[in-house]
Amino acid sequence: MPRHRRTADPTGGAHGNERLTAMTGALLLILLAAEGITILRVRQLLTLHFFLGMLLVGPVLLKLGSTGYRFVRYYTGSPQYVRKGPPALLLRLLGPVVITTSVGVIGSGIALAVTGPGQSLWLFAHKAFFVLWFGATTIHVLAYAPKLPRLLASRAAGRDRARAVLAGAGQRWLLLTGSLAVGLLIALATYQLAGRWTSR
Repeated sequence: MPRHRRTADPTGGAHGNERLTAMTGALLLILLAAEGITILRVRQLLTLHFFLGMLLVGPVLLKLGSTGYRFVRYYTGSPQYVRKGPPALLLRLLGPVVITTSVGVIGSGIALAVTGPGQSLWLFAHKAFFVLWFGATTIHVLAYAPKLPRLLASRAAGRDRARAVLAGAGQRWLLLTGSLAVGLLIALATYQLAGRWTSR
């Protein structure tokens, strides 16, 4: 009886999704590190803080999209995603906290940019969300950062994984570049809003 060759998923399937998530995570680590530096001297670097905060919007949305896609495919029983299994229990419990606080930090930051300076609930919310986000994200990064070099490496173990990594590579780079372009457009479009804060 002839053996049927398994057709490779043109998007890379579960391995491709994992790689896209890792690529986006690496980009976010760089941008968040830069944003963290501005926090140390936020009064002097407030304009840059605003710019980087808006720039983060695109990559954060892509990261939410890639992890959300994995979540849906796993719980709807997709064989590839079921074989890979879910994240560790602690990380599954932490996931909604990371997502909620990420949206909260960025959303309240955008609200502050739009409403301008002054005593407001948005400023309190931004600081509160940041504290919660920092704690949850620190655990998240410590859990996943050691895996990044392996996930980002061009070499892949086994023919199936190599085929999966190569499949959809162009789409992944397009998505990553597109997310950065979206963030850059938002940052440039809202750049002047920082002036109300720096002129105080």
